[in-house]
Amino acid sequence: MLIVSAIVSGLSLGAMYGLIALGYHVTFAVSNTVNFAQGSSVMLGAVLCYTLWITVGWPLPLAILGALALAGLFGLAVERFLVRPFAERGSNAWLMATVAGGIVLDNAVMFTFGKEPRALPSALASQPVSLFGAGIYPLQLVIPVAGIAVALALHVLLRHTDAGKRLLAVVQNPAAARLMGIDVKRAIALSFAASAVLAAIAGMLIAPLFSVSSDMGLMFGIKAFAVAILGGIGSASGIMLAGFLYGLAEALITSFLGSSYTQILVFSAVIAALALMPNGLFGRAAVKKV
Repeated sequence: MLIVSAIVSGLSLGAMYGLIALGYHVTFAVSNTVNFAQGSSVMLGAVLCYTLWITVGWPLPLAILGALALAGLFGLAVERFLVRPFAERGSNAWLMATVAGGIVLDNAVMFTFGKEPRALPSALASQPVSLFGAGIYPLQLVIPVAGIAVALALHVLLRHTDAGKRLLAVVQNPAAARLMGIDVKRAIALSFAASAVLAAIAGMLIAPLFSVSSDMGLMFGIKAFAVAILGGIGSASGIMLAGFLYGLAEALITSFLGSSYTQILVFSAVIAALALMPNGLFGRAAVKKV
């Protein structure tokens, strides 16, 4: 049935948007900045996995780990060269710098990887199975589970490990954390690495259902940022919920009205939702000191 296929597809897309948007949340919470090259990190994860696995011939688990490690290094480079120099001077130029960095990466990959989209093979996306009369790829069922599992793992990491507690200390009071001997700059750098890794995971999960190309991350990054704002960029749970709602809305509109209406109606709904809830579903208004 069409409705079943749309719901499964929407949950799959929503989990992916949520994972990418969590990357925006992590950096915003720790440093009050975001990486607008996040969409490029999605692309980078998929391209690196394809290159290491298909082109170079590494075993798939090793290719995945290698792709995540390199994506993390990209996140570190973004923070060190595109964010920190401007943030330390109190400038908001990091906004444009991260956008420019993403464009540079996209075009560098286009010249080295090629313009033609390529298929990332997966046994979970090769043969559909029947679910309530609808043909569903097993990967579409795996992605929401994987997305929730990664979000829970991030929560456990932040709440129950020393490294996570140090990050939370930086979030709550950077000056006090510095006085306690916590390396604030390192914590911020790690948040950017984690942000890029989350996006790379999303890219590798979704690539078998779409295709791998140098420009695949652009719209994913934009939609994920909309999800982050809609959910309340300071709330991880709100972001994941917003991701699922966004994905479901997108899939249902596409299935029943056609793709021509999808972006018009979904982004119109985002504007309306933010007009009613300016801080997002679970966001909080900033406290102003007087």
